[in-house]
Amino acid sequence: MKGSPLSSILDIDKRHIWHPYTQHASERDPLVITRAKGASLFDESGNEILDLISSWWTCIHGHAHPALIKTLSQQAESLEHVMFAGFTHPPAANLSKALTDVLPGDLNRVFFSDNGSSAVEVALKLAYQYHRNEGNTARKEFFAFEGGYHGDTLGAMSLGRGSDFFTLFQELMCSVHPIPYAHTWEGDNSIASREDEALKAFSSLLNQKSEKGAAIILEPLMQGASGCRFARPEFVRRVSQMAREAGLLVIYDEVATGFGRTGTLFACEQVGFIPDIICLSKGLTAGVLPMAVTVVRDEIFDAFLSESFDTALAHGHTFTANPLACAVALKSLELFEEEETLERVAHIEARNRAQLARLQKHPKAEHPRAMGAMLAFELAGSKGHYKTQDGERLRDWYLKNGLNIRPLGPSVYLMPPYCITDDELTRAYDGLFEGLDRL
Repeated sequence: MKGSPLSSILDIDKRHIWHPYTQHASERDPLVITRAKGASLFDESGNEILDLISSWWTCIHGHAHPALIKTLSQQAESLEHVMFAGFTHPPAANLSKALTDVLPGDLNRVFFSDNGSSAVEVALKLAYQYHRNEGNTARKEFFAFEGGYHGDTLGAMSLGRGSDFFTLFQELMCSVHPIPYAHTWEGDNSIASREDEALKAFSSLLNQKSEKGAAIILEPLMQGASGCRFARPEFVRRVSQMAREAGLLVIYDEVATGFGRTGTLFACEQVGFIPDIICLSKGLTAGVLPMAVTVVRDEIFDAFLSESFDTALAHGHTFTANPLACAVALKSLELFEEEETLERVAHIEARNRAQLARLQKHPKAEHPRAMGAMLAFELAGSKGHYKTQDGERLRDWYLKNGLNIRPLGPSVYLMPPYCITDDELTRAYDGLFEGLDRL
């Protein structure tokens, strides 16, 4: 079947496609994107749009990176897929070694899945079964930060009930105890007291519930979908320590924060704490193909070993460890050294930080903050969660002016590909502030 002419793509889309996070009765028509390169998207008319959110935080090295495309093509010529039960292959073996070499401590066992939600679901099942394999059947409840988002599968939704996305499904959810999240910003003089209050509340909750706790899960340093809300490393570290002392496994959801977003390869490096389980996706394959991993410490893996299949993790996915995705992910990791990627991130952070004073003075902005490749702030006086009137107006204005900036409710953020140039960053900042001025 031949491809449809570009003029009919939108008609076909409107007739047949159900888009994510979309109310089709009122949403504006989507843009038809036909190609992408570097930090830019191009629509069917050839108009350039700077992709300042890296296409939902995935394209860390930019679009159509030549080395990644070459790797994908070469791998496709030899092995495109094989089932991963009873088989293995070089791309998966080499990627697992490369990942565990750069992860801290004894995070040495890699379980492959397809996306961030699945990686979290695997982590929950691992944590629950770990305690049962150890002979403790009481530990089957979870702890998570208020406002956290960990995905859209049932267990992941349970963890993110405080994000307001999943109110409809609460009666289906597993038992999760929300704990206060102390987020901060530039010029925040009261963060220490808010952290103390949050830690006291968590301590009180542990005194009541810890014996039934299987694990705590948290997004280290930044809550993504809740508006890019930042936390200080010492706060995250203390929460993690308290959880471990209470017998809970500690799960770090680094789906959004992994692979350089916070300035280090993984956010846990800045926290100074080695979790029992870490979940990775999004930047893992640099946006080229879907894939995720759940990586655990040796001690956790060993608890699943016995002569009985009953203690094994009975979980899997059809496309587990897809060779194409594994090969691209391995090459993406290599690019961090070959292209000095973290130095690029540091440069982006310096440029972002130079915008903070201007944001602090702007009447439409509040709580500005920068970390790694991320710049974020709230729209002053704007209320809401995922979609707000001001946020939608800004999104439309930015798109019309060649910028893909997609506010999360009242939160506006930039999270560009690391390949973005200084000229492109200047264009992004100029457009960002012009949009605010016109709001």
